[in-house]
Amino acid sequence: MLRTTVATIAAVLGALAASPATAQDYPARPVKIIVPFDAGGPADVFARFLAQRLTETMGQPFVVDDRPGAGSLIGTDAAAKSAPDGYTLLLMSNAQTVNESLVPNKPYALMKDFVPVAPINYSDLVLVVNPAVPAASLADLVRLAKARPGGLNYASSGTGTPYHMAGELFKAMAGVDIVHVPYKGSGGARTGVLGGQVEMMFDAVTTMSENVKAGKVRALGTTGKTRSAVLPGVPTIAEAGVPGYDAVIWLGVLAPRNTPREIVARLNAEITRIANLPDTRQEWGKRGAVPMTMSPEDFGRFLADDIAKWERIVKISGARPDQ
Repeated sequence: MLRTTVATIAAVLGALAASPATAQDYPARPVKIIVPFDAGGPADVFARFLAQRLTETMGQPFVVDDRPGAGSLIGTDAAAKSAPDGYTLLLMSNAQTVNESLVPNKPYALMKDFVPVAPINYSDLVLVVNPAVPAASLADLVRLAKARPGGLNYASSGTGTPYHMAGELFKAMAGVDIVHVPYKGSGGARTGVLGGQVEMMFDAVTTMSENVKAGKVRALGTTGKTRSAVLPGVPTIAEAGVPGYDAVIWLGVLAPRNTPREIVARLNAEITRIANLPDTRQEWGKRGAVPMTMSPEDFGRFLADDIAKWERIVKISGARPDQ
């Protein structure tokens, strides 16, 4: 009995001693960043940017694992079911906060099955139309849509994504009936608009601006409160005729629930440091992205507020998972 008691005490003390050491030595092997979105989209682009710099500073490879599909549900669920040891992270956007109210029967709950690590950045979206669409301005598009209810389509990277909800918000605020065409990723949606299979889409300025400048699509408005530095000649949707319109895309990092706080704190510190580097701000600025920095606790409050915001918009718009 004495030997058993001593062994038990030793095991408990050993476990307590091992926990800080594990956090202190982190990472001791490669870290996977699951991106539940299409390759080539803003989440994938900034995940790779972040992974490269974390690899350089933390001494182990940070590897991007793209798992798109079902409006981010597939990759997010995979991350939620991963071991809470800091070696699997989730690159998220406001698609996940939208899905909290849009998709009630998800296999995970964002605020229950994850812990917030750090935000990354935010950027405007831009409403673009194929050049064949007879609309030179946002006002033209609204008139066209009202003259042809249900006759115009808009593409998105999937149900519940920021591209989809930007469209639903526009429909509700502009009083138009345009039809949502969800693709499996932003790349397919972008190709659909460029090829004329779909008339329009809301896309991230970070990835669509070059097509705008090349004349492959026509930009009618950006979605932030002020004009985008990348497309300064394009008015905001609010100033172009839909007062109060505001919808951006933001990115952040989560970890599975019960990931050690010491590991979360270290990741937050490293991501914050990278976001504050002058070359990071310059590189992201060229793409129209603005760094976001918060503590894990503040990021958690930000997530809760964003979930509440999109819950109201989902209710107003009448959006459903099958749309």
